[in-house]
Parts: sequence; structure tokens; C-alpha cells
Amino acid sequence: MLSHLIKRLLFIPFILLIISFITFCLISLAPSDPAEVILRVNNIQVTPLAIEQVNQEFGLNQPFFYRYLCWLKSALYLDFGNSYITKESVSTILTRAMLPTLYLVSCVVLITICLSIPIGILLARNANKLIDKIGRFITFSFVGMPDYWIGLLLIWLISVKLNWLPMGKMDSTSSVILPTITLSLAYIGLYVKLIRNTILEQLPQYYVLYAKARGLKNSLIMNKHIMINAIQSSLVVFGMSIPRLIAGTVIIENIFAWPGMGRACVTAIYEHDYPVLQAYILLISLLYLIFNLLIDMVQIYINPKLCYNNG
Repeated sequence: MLSHLIKRLLFIPFILLIISFITFCLISLAPSDPAEVILRVNNIQVTPLAIEQVNQEFGLNQPFFYRYLCWLKSALYLDFGNSYITKESVSTILTRAMLPTLYLVSCVVLITICLSIPIGILLARNANKLIDKIGRFITFSFVGMPDYWIGLLLIWLISVKLNWLPMGKMDSTSSVILPTITLSLAYIGLYVKLIRNTILEQLPQYYVLYAKARGLKNSLIMNKHIMINAIQSSLVVFGMSIPRLIAGTVIIENIFAWPGMGRACVTAIYEHDYPVLQAYILLISLLYLIFNLLIDMVQIYINPKLCYNNG
């Protein structure tokens, strides 16, 4: 297991290097000129002389690979430069935005786990009955609904019409409720379906039939055998969903004015604040890689045979 962990850890820097290079290339090909952005933010008239001075000051007139290597060297020390707009350190901006996003994602994960597991078990135990059909229709409907549509509907109904809850901005503890519900519904529907189907796939397996033949109670078979296998099978999908959830908060955070990483990313795109955008993409990529590694390690801990199968 240790050798497998070391191999995976050694791959992370290479993958991040490739992602950072591609990101730097794409941003360098963007139609807007960073020098013009900096001049307009500072209310300075855009002239060829002013652009040349800004390029000289920020090193934007240097060759592409030289600029990339300078940026990469600073990034190794978590120095991603300063924002074109606010002049603030990019690391400070993303660190400040990360806490609200992690708070929101933690609430979504907690709600999703607490609801999807019992609902999935309930539907599996009543497969093809009326409660199963109703439950699948409701939960699966949420999967097909766009998050932004659900968010706008909740704002109109709960905040505007009924005035029960605030829209966001982290003014109070209740501010997180609406964005949490918006993000949770699709994931609850997804994992209810996953857990239900996984349990039903386990029921005709030989080990279940053997346990029943031995006279074990159905509750014991479900809790001790079927649920462990169902959770293990769902573990990869669930773990992969967390970084995707973090990246997917972009739209919801802007709808609810939530001061997280997604909102910082959209603001950076609108304002052509490329240093913030580069660091955001790199951070999201790092989260994907870390969660992939953690899920692999948990799976290998549960089933050591996977380590030998992967070589």
C-alpha cells in the first residue's frame, strides 16, 4: 500500500505541471491585453506608451516560456502574484474565498449523506412498490433539473414571496440554507439511485443467499454484508463528487451572492483578472487529485486486493 501511495504522489506534480502549462497557454491566447486591463482599472488613458510601460513593469513583454517559468517558480512558494484589479495577493483572495466554499460544501455533503443513505435503503427494501416508484420519480427529477433553475425558484418562493430566509452573503447562519438545498437536491437524487441499485444488485449474490440459508436475520444481512459492499461501491463516485461539487459552486455562489471561490472565479473572468483565474484552476485541479488519492487509499484499506490488482 505504501509503494502504491508513493507512486500516486509522484504523479501529482507532473499532472499539475501539465495543467498549469495548458492554463498559462490558454490565458496567454486570450483576446484581452492584461496591460489594458491594468490601465483601465487605474483610470489611466490607454496609449501605446502606457501599455509599453505596464508591460515593462509586469514583465508582460518577456518571452512566453520565460514568463511561465517565472510564474511557476513563484507558484512553488504559493505566490501566484497579485490581482490586476485589487492589487491584493492572489493567495490571500483565494484563501479568504475558500472558507465560505468549504463551509457550503460541508453542509451539502452532510445533508446528502444523511438523506440519500436511508432513502436509498428504503426504496431498495420496497423495490417496485408504490413508495419506490414515487420516491424514484421525485428524487430522480431533481437530477435532471439545472441547479440555477432550482436556485432561482427557491429565491423567488422562499426569499421574495414568503420572506422566510435571506438569499446569501453569509449574514447569518440561515444564509447557507438555500444554497445548501439547491446544491443538495441533485446529489441526493443521484446517490439515492446509486445506493438503491447497488443494494438490489447485491441481493441475488451467492453470499447473500448463503447467509439467508444459514438463518441469519434480514436486518443483519443488510447491515453487516450488503450495506458494506454498497457503501464501498459508492465510495469512488461520492469521493469524486466533492471536488466536482466545489467547482460546481460557481453558478450557485453567484446566484446567492455567496462570497466563495466560485464567485471569485466568475469575477476574475468578467474583469479579466488572469492571475486569480490561473490560481483557481490550479487549486481545483489539486483538489481533484488529492480526493482521487484519498478515495483510492480508503478503497485499498477496505479491500487490500485492489492494490495488487493495480500493480
